[in-house]
Amino acid sequence: MTGAFLAGLVAGYGVAIPVGAIAVLILGLSARTSFRVGAAAALGVATADGLYAAVAALGGAALAAVIAPVAGPLRTVAAAVLLALAAHTAWRALRPRSPSASRGGRGLESPARAFGGVLALTLLNPATVVYFAALVLGRGDAADPDPGAAALFVLGAFVASASWQLLIAGGGTLVGRALAGARGRLVTALASSVIIAALALATLLG
Repeated sequence: MTGAFLAGLVAGYGVAIPVGAIAVLILGLSARTSFRVGAAAALGVATADGLYAAVAALGGAALAAVIAPVAGPLRTVAAAVLLALAAHTAWRALRPRSPSASRGGRGLESPARAFGGVLALTLLNPATVVYFAALVLGRGDAADPDPGAAALFVLGAFVASASWQLLIAGGGTLVGRALAGARGRLVTALASSVIIAALALATLLG
């Protein structure tokens, strides 16, 4: 049973550590807003990874065949959403700010919206469930999955993803403090937008 948890930890870090557009999004959110918002976004990613790990642990071999036909369209949707987020972030950074706008919680700039938005965006990546399914198949658990071992595998994946994404959110908060002030927020927002857009285009073209 301990082996299942450790396998989940390794799998979770394996899918979480490569820096992609979601990681940059969390970093930018934390830098521009607060650690609470970044942490909520981080837990949204971890929740999606945990859900996909659960589906993989229980679904087994049939999963990859079901996901494969829609992988391309979902990747396109995810890239389009990321590009829209990048454009929105840049637009909000460049437009003149009124006092009422500065108090608003539009976009992903509140904990609840950050959690829900990033959860939905992460779920658009079918490669995650295929990744977890491949690892489950490799461990030989797909034919007759043990509920206890499957639960520990999912828990390990969630803990790994959450710890890594929270680390990214904390790093974003430190960046935000270092770049305090209107100019720093502008630079952070624009840099985040450019990187997210580039990674989204790479996802789309890849």
